[in-house]
Amino acid sequence: MRLIVGLGNPGAKYERNRHNIGFLAVDEIHRQHPSFAPWRSRFQGQVSEGQIGSEKILLIKPSTYMNESGRAVGETLRFYKLAPEDVLVIYDELDLPPSKFRMKKGGGHGGHNGLRSISAHIGEDYRRLRLGIGHPGDKRLVSNYVLGDFAKADKDWLEPLLDEIARNADLLAEAKDSQFANKMTLALEPEKAQRNGKKADKPAKDTASQSPSQAQSHTPSPPRSPAKPKGQSHIRQARQAKPAKLPTSGPMADMLKKLFGNEQD
Repeated sequence: MRLIVGLGNPGAKYERNRHNIGFLAVDEIHRQHPSFAPWRSRFQGQVSEGQIGSEKILLIKPSTYMNESGRAVGETLRFYKLAPEDVLVIYDELDLPPSKFRMKKGGGHGGHNGLRSISAHIGEDYRRLRLGIGHPGDKRLVSNYVLGDFAKADKDWLEPLLDEIARNADLLAEAKDSQFANKMTLALEPEKAQRNGKKADKPAKDTASQSPSQAQSHTPSPPRSPAKPKGQSHIRQARQAKPAKLPTSGPMADMLKKLFGNEQD
C-alpha cells in the first residue's frame, strides 16, 4: 500500500484557499478513480481506500490543520507498518509560479509548516509533489496570500493541472516520478516538452548515423570526401599537425636536453 497525502486546512472556510491545493489534488484523484470508497474520518483525517493500477492506495487529507499534518500521516504510517518512501505528499509551493510543478524525494521542509510537521513525525525520506501557487512578492503578505482563495482567473490553469495529476495518478502510485513529470510537461507545456525533446534527440541522431563498429571505435572510417577532415584517423591528424615550438632555455629546456641529448638544439 502507498499513501497519497494532500495538505490543507479542514472546513468550508478554507476549501478554495491556495494553501489547500493539496486537498484539491487528492479530491480530483478520488473523483476520477471510481475504485475509491467514500471519504470517512480516520487517523485524524479524512481517508479513502482504493486501487490505482496494480497498487492499493490510501488517500488522506489531515484534519489536524496544516501545522499538525504530521500527526495524521504518522499515525497512518504506523498502523499500516509502511516506510516513509511509501508516502507521497502533495502541497502548495510559493517559490514556483502558478501551474508549475516539481517532483522531489527527501530534503528539507523549505519553511512549509505542513512538511515541517510531517518530517518531525516520519523523517524526510518521503516523496513530494510541489504545486506552484506563486509568491505575493513580499514576505509580509504571504500569510494572507496562502490563506486567500484562488481568483476566478486561476481556473484557467488550476483545473488542467489538477486534471492531469489525476489522469496520471497511476504513475504516482507506482512511484514512476520521472515518467509522471514527463507526461505532465507534455500535457501542460507542450512547447517546452518539444524543445527538450529536440535537445535529447540530437545526440541520439548523431550516434545512430554511425555503424556499431564506428560508434565504438576510436579511429573512424575514412571519409567519403576529402572535404571532411574529421574523418581522419588520430595518427594522420597528428602527422599533419604543425610541430610544437619547444623552449630553448630555462628548466624545461634543460630537462629536454637530458632526455633527448642535443637533438632539440
